Amino acid sequence: MMNDADDTIPLLRQAAAGDQHALLQLWGRYRQRLKRMVRLRLDRRLQGRLDPSDVLQEAFLDFARRAGEFAENPEVSFFLWLRTLTGQRLQMLHRQHLGAKMRDAAREISLHRGPMPQATSVSLAAQLLGHFTSASAKVARAEMQLRLQEALNGLDPIDREILALRHFEELSNAETAQVLGIAPSAASSRHVRALRRLRQVLKSIPGFFDDHH
Repeated sequence: MMNDADDTIPLLRQAAAGDQHALLQLWGRYRQRLKRMVRLRLDRRLQGRLDPSDVLQEAFLDFARRAGEFAENPEVSFFLWLRTLTGQRLQMLHRQHLGAKMRDAAREISLHRGPMPQATSVSLAAQLLGHFTSASAKVARAEMQLRLQEALNGLDPIDREILALRHFEELSNAETAQVLGIAPSAASSRHVRALRRLRQVLKSIPGFFDDHH
């Protein structure tokens, strides 16, 4: 990923001073990537009740309130900071809607220093299958989804998270390492290993590579 644009800090200072146009300009640059992250991590039980756009709307209000914080102390890339804000808001909405049921959903280890819902094997499998939805293939698709979920559940949680960060959130290796709190060399080697494992499983699913090149 590229470093922050040269105008990020000046725009943030303008936004902190009340410039709505600067605020919207900065948010607009990353909105689609943030939406992809929310879609990947939104608890499946909330589909139909909570839309990724609802989460982003609340996250934008958090950003508007805290724009000056990043300008004064930019410890990570601006995108990673926005991602953290959005993830925290998503976590709060999960708590609000699911309450005590949240523990049932999160048997995986917590990887993030700040609150961030995990990318589940269900969401990752659905993303991997993409548009494999023709009427004649629906049964095959359902079977593939289950096989993929089993394969993803067989991965170490950190390896599964690395696949989510690199391939669906499109983070660089350095950003992935920073998010997970591990060395870039470790992130890189784990990424290669996770891809190899996943590809072996995908090869064993009849028809998968016929539709995914």
